[in-house]
Amino acid sequence: MKKINFLFGIHNHQPVGNFDFVFEEAYQKSYRPFIEVLRRHPKIRIAIHFSGILLDWIKKHHPDYMPMLRNMVEQGQLEILTGGFYEPILAVIPKADRLGQIKKLTSAVKETFGYEARGMWLAERIWEPTLPSTLDEAGVEYTILDDTHFKYAGLRDEDLNGYYLTEDLCNTVRLFPISKRLRYTIPFEEPQATIDHLRGLASEDGRFIVVFADDGEKFGVWPNTYDHVYTNGWLDRFFSVLEENLDWINIMHFSEAVDRIKPLGRIYLPTASYAEMGEWSLFSRAQQQFVEFEHYLQEQGVSEQNNVFVRGGFWRNFLAKYREVNDMHKKMIYVSKQIWQKPETERKKLHTAMDHVWAAQCNCPYWHGVFGGIYLSHIRDAIYRHLIEAEKELDHLDGVGRKLPRIIVKDINVDGYDEVILESDVLNAYFDLKAGGMLYELDYKPLAKNILDTMTRRHEAYHNQLDRAVTADQQNGETASIHDLVLAKEPDLKSKLHYDFYDRKALIDHFLHPDTNIRDFSAAHYKEEGNFVNSVYRLEDKEETRSGLKIILQRDGHISGQPVRLRKQIAMKKSDGRMTIDYEIINRSNVEIDTVFGVEFNFGLQAGHADDRYYYLQEGKPDDPYLDSTGILENRNFIGLRDDWRGLDISLKSDQSGSIWRFPIETISLSEGGFERVYQSSAVLFNWPLRLKDVWKVKMEMKLGICD
Repeated sequence: MKKINFLFGIHNHQPVGNFDFVFEEAYQKSYRPFIEVLRRHPKIRIAIHFSGILLDWIKKHHPDYMPMLRNMVEQGQLEILTGGFYEPILAVIPKADRLGQIKKLTSAVKETFGYEARGMWLAERIWEPTLPSTLDEAGVEYTILDDTHFKYAGLRDEDLNGYYLTEDLCNTVRLFPISKRLRYTIPFEEPQATIDHLRGLASEDGRFIVVFADDGEKFGVWPNTYDHVYTNGWLDRFFSVLEENLDWINIMHFSEAVDRIKPLGRIYLPTASYAEMGEWSLFSRAQQQFVEFEHYLQEQGVSEQNNVFVRGGFWRNFLAKYREVNDMHKKMIYVSKQIWQKPETERKKLHTAMDHVWAAQCNCPYWHGVFGGIYLSHIRDAIYRHLIEAEKELDHLDGVGRKLPRIIVKDINVDGYDEVILESDVLNAYFDLKAGGMLYELDYKPLAKNILDTMTRRHEAYHNQLDRAVTADQQNGETASIHDLVLAKEPDLKSKLHYDFYDRKALIDHFLHPDTNIRDFSAAHYKEEGNFVNSVYRLEDKEETRSGLKIILQRDGHISGQPVRLRKQIAMKKSDGRMTIDYEIINRSNVEIDTVFGVEFNFGLQAGHADDRYYYLQEGKPDDPYLDSTGILENRNFIGLRDDWRGLDISLKSDQSGSIWRFPIETISLSEGGFERVYQSSAVLFNWPLRLKDVWKVKMEMKLGICD
């Protein structure tokens, strides 16, 4: 009788910073029912992975779950995988952090389940050729990757009936290929489809291996899957059908396969991830062309034999595709290096700081695909919170921490231009000289909050699908793969698409035509009269004293063809949440310039329409105080924003009255539930009409504090 070895793996994870109710829903809809069904089928043996974040949450909220799993481990039904504790993309974090994260989860697995993990789950299956050295040093014997990784190296389906050995500088690890076919049949086709596939691969000697491994959330959390998998009994039927065929299907653990079956050979894989990730990492126009080309191949009937030669981009280009991803990543590297550069005796005191950095390495907001990723403000907020908490630990390292206040001039975001960082006891302020001298990060340390954690509206390839997106009440209830659904959470989202030509941050210096209105400005459908936005400023001067910091940024540009010099002086005190900004605009021509000067701020306070987050004025709240409101205040010099949930108070004032415009920045992005409109920030534009003859000045103050 022909036989086959079947290896089944499940990966369970929730992002750092995700809402408790999301964890709870995933637990109730997927993690618990999956195990309850599996327990009824003790002959079905699987490997399972929990990220450390999820493991900690379940221990706290559902402690009875762990003894049940431990019992299944002891009975040999479960094999536990390790990985990076906070589910980082290993290839883009420092080696010391990679090892620390893996060892942390391996220790947690040992403590929780009494199991010595031998294999690991590689976050998002992001593979780079130097990883074997890290995995070998961390004690990892094997990991699991998509079959497409292997096909990119030139292997074919008939070459993937087992596992391979790879190495980096003779440091080895074993690689198991996941069957793409099974990723799409399980659980979206009837169980017999999997049995038929396995039967077609069975051999007389029974040495072949077939692997299924994928996200646990597809068993209950993905749209319509709970009813399909549990209410309608798909998973129970699947395990029952496997049991009925155990005479020729040998269900093994991965570690057993390593012990009992030799590798098929040695292979060297290129940088890769699963096929969809390669598509998502492409820049949007290229991604659109890529999808069109794939459709062309399908129409020509040549996709199946040639799709392995049609691959997308490289995961690291998310760092180039999204400024917001790169800013987070480079700050994470910046903080991590500060810890690892400390002498070992001091570093031992920074255990909490290091754990914050590791939490900030959670991969989820560092990319974007069919899930929200970087577009989810609460996930970004958590990353910054952990990084700022780590910096606070560094500040207070037994009197030998960072010497504050200080000014750092360095190319922190690796774009070829220096940035300027002002660090005090209360604030961190990051200025981008290349991008209009804008303030792109402002950390309020007492609340560990980056108030400029915002998102720019940009074109995404999937926006082209909006014409065929349907709302839930238009769907026929059919269960489909998350990659095939085109849903929208509200109608007519296409009309709400706007694309920015600059990053929505703060201290953005605008010169507008007097006829520019708030509707066109908020939609980025207007033209700048000057060349200051997105242009290079220079650091004219800096002053660092024990009591505070000061920098002067300057640009010689033009407004409507006339030469103009703009100088902005930014000052911060050592132990104060205030920032003062002095603007000086100098007309260097003989021609009077008729323009409107505006200074833009964007504040990321996460909820646009919540009662505990609102605008306020000196005399109280405006008529519509919500942060997603649009309005104009005439002849004013003050506006405030409050986040009572976080306890944050932001106030802006100037010494000259003018107009204050406010409006929300909302993106249209994809999530598990389809297209959705997401509030990203509240934009505030102070603006003044000018008839500029020689020199015009204004002083502004931004104050951050804790709500009374």
